[in-house]
Parts: sequence; C-alpha cells; structure tokens
Amino acid sequence: MSSESLAAALARVGSPVELLRNLAFPPSTFPVRPEFTNWRSEQRAWVESCALLDQSHHMTDLFIEGPDALRLLSDLAVNTFAGFGVGKAKQYVAVNPDGHLIGDAILFHLEEELFDLVGHPMVIDWVTFHLERGDYEATVERDDNSAVRTSGPPKLYRYELQGPTAAALIEEVTGAPLPQVRFFNTTEFTIAGRRVRGLRHGMAGQPGFELFGPWDDGDAVLEALLTAGEHHGLVRVGAKAYSTANLESGWVPAPMTALFSNHPLMQEYREWLPVTKVGSIGGSHDPADIRDHHLTPFDVGYGKTVRFDHDFVGREALEKLAEAPPRTKVTLVWNADDVTAAVGSVYRPGPGAKYIEMPKARYATHHEDKVLKDGRQIGISLDCGYLANERVMVSLATLENEFAEPGTEVTVVWGEQPVSGKPAVEDHVQVEIRATVAPVPFVDFAREAYRTR
Repeated sequence: MSSESLAAALARVGSPVELLRNLAFPPSTFPVRPEFTNWRSEQRAWVESCALLDQSHHMTDLFIEGPDALRLLSDLAVNTFAGFGVGKAKQYVAVNPDGHLIGDAILFHLEEELFDLVGHPMVIDWVTFHLERGDYEATVERDDNSAVRTSGPPKLYRYELQGPTAAALIEEVTGAPLPQVRFFNTTEFTIAGRRVRGLRHGMAGQPGFELFGPWDDGDAVLEALLTAGEHHGLVRVGAKAYSTANLESGWVPAPMTALFSNHPLMQEYREWLPVTKVGSIGGSHDPADIRDHHLTPFDVGYGKTVRFDHDFVGREALEKLAEAPPRTKVTLVWNADDVTAAVGSVYRPGPGAKYIEMPKARYATHHEDKVLKDGRQIGISLDCGYLANERVMVSLATLENEFAEPGTEVTVVWGEQPVSGKPAVEDHVQVEIRATVAPVPFVDFAREAYRTR
C-alpha cells in the first residue's frame, strides 16, 4: 500500500478536485454477508420484529487510555463532556479550524481513563494525529475494520438488536427483567455465561441495544441470541439492508472530510495523512473549489451537539456559524416516475442514466449531488438509497433554510458530467429527478403521514 501523503499527492496531481473525483476508492464497505434472506425482508425486520446486525467488522476502534485521554478528546470535539462519566456514550463530532466537519464516531467511556472511539477512520485519524503532535499523557491502540486489518479477528464483537421485540428477546436470553437504562448509556448483561456490555441505542426509529464484548465470547453470545430469537421473530440482517438503516433514522454516514482549509494546522495534517486514508467524492455536485464540498455540523443535523462550554479546535469559527446556520438537514423523497425512467434507460440504446444500485445508490466514499430549485442550486443531496418498508427512493440532504419546509418540490441532478475516472462510474448522461422535501428522521414521518396518503 502506498505511503504517499495527501500533501504529496496534491502536489503531484495539482488539483484536490481532480484527485478526489478520480480516486479509485469505493463507498465504505460492510465486510459481512450481503444477505441472509433478502434485503427487503431484512429491512422489514427492524419494523415488525427484531433485526440482528453484525457490526463487528466494518468499523474501526481506537482505544485511548491515560490521564490525558479525556482532555485530548475534549480538545477536538464540539460536544460537551460535562457529566460524561463511565458507562456513557455519545456521538462524537470533530471539525477543522474553519468549523467544517472532519467527521463523527461513537465514543464509549469504558473505564475512568479508558475510552473507545468507534466508527469510520476520518475522526480516528484526526485524534491520532493530535495525540502524536500534542502534549498528552495517553496511549492508543487501533483495531482497524476487517476490510483492511492485516491479520487476526477484531478485538471486540458487536451485535445490534433493533425492533419491537428486541426488549423481550434480551429478557429471555438474559433470564432477567430489562434494566432501566437511559438512551446512549451502557449496562451489563450475562448471556451464555459471558459478561456482555450493552449500549441502549436506537436505529431506524426502533428501540434496541448494541451488545459488545471480547471477540472470543462472540460465537457463544451469537448462538444464544439466535436460539432465543426463534421465539421473537429474529432476522439476521446482511450488509445490503444494514447500509440503508441510516436513511430512515437520518444519520449521514460519510460526509465529506474537510481536509483542504488553508489553515497551517491542515497543511500539517495533509503532510501526515496517507492519501490512502482519503475518500473519493462522487455525484453531480462539482464546484471548482474543493472547499465548497465541505460541510458544517449544522448542515447535517449536529447543531444540538455543539456546545461552547470548553475550548476546542474550530470553536471560534463555529460560534460565528451558530448565529445563523444557512442550511438544514432534510430527507428528499425521489419521484417514483423519474427514478423508474432513469432505471429503465439502461434497457434502451445508450448511454442512459448513471446506474442506480439497490438498495444503496452511493458509488463513492463521499456522495454529493446537486439539488436545484427553478434551475438554481439550493443544496446538496448526500446519502441515497431505497427503503422497502416505504417503497421509496430517498436521500438525506442539506438545503438552504427557505427550501427546507416539508412538501417543497426540488430537483436532484443524478450522474456526473464530465464522467470521472472512478471504476464504479460508467459512460452515462445526467438526468434530473424530481423530489419532495420530508422531515428527518423520515421513519417517523412515514409512519404518521406518508403511508396514510
């Protein structure tokens, strides 16, 4: 694997836009079985019964330990750490000095001086960089995801249980009443004689727990869950269905990492960061300035997470942005006739529309499509895919505030022109797909309003 830095790659190519649009890096992958039954039925499970998702393989863990571990994390996060004691977790969000997103991950406070930062590598690389250059008494142990780990299994197993029957299943498999634990707090269970940590969690609008523990205990815990699950409609969910769960709950999984600020800190980071750690960009959003791809926490719904009760990288910039955030996160429901026409174009003499993958249509690490109103770009469509429960194609998007009202009609531009050099991009033409603004999370709106239309 190349050790070329991002800074060196930029010097070689000359343009960050050209570099990232043509990188041969695919969307983030889920190195687990694609389907156990079929992804449509598996999507239905977290609404009707209980879904079991194996999260052991697709995320990176960074274990941070030492007396300065909390200070390191606080110095880089927009989040407050007031009351963040052992047994708690949070959506950890980091920005660059200009207030633009580096990324997000889940942070677990495991022991007094031990934390586990879990997610895509963007934030994990950022924290590691600051630990190496800063004055922190802390150490890290990194456990990469199974797609890139060089040897051995993961350090931890992680099983997600979500759906209406998840609580009853846990009570059966533990032989005890479900403990009263608040959202994003952890508790402990005993399953198959093993100590299991459980994060009170929710996905796609459904209650549940994320269960985790040492890898060697994983098979015994899984077998116990599958056996008890026979009485509760348990369905194992593969990579295809799991990749769409965020579209119902409203989480943007891979916003563009803001690496290209002119700030000296970011120049230093680009010299440190291998280009292999940088994701490709895809979609019709094609500004000449790479910084116009960057997003803020407010753009993707993290406004409530930003707290100015501590100093952190990017605080001054975010204080100014917080005065009047210009964009709002929404769901876009794509017009069924327009999607059908785009899909149908591949069966006629071409080139036709860019192929729309099912159920997840994203074809680069960071997906950004233009959203238009009366021909003018008013936002960016981000992650996109098909929801079998609602029988709709949707995307998460960030729009200028005046166009974020549910019911507003907009247009998504699908496809790239000129066609980039990414392997997943074939010769095609751009098409316009009408869409209707809906709330985030879409799953609540769909159950209350969309299905009754």
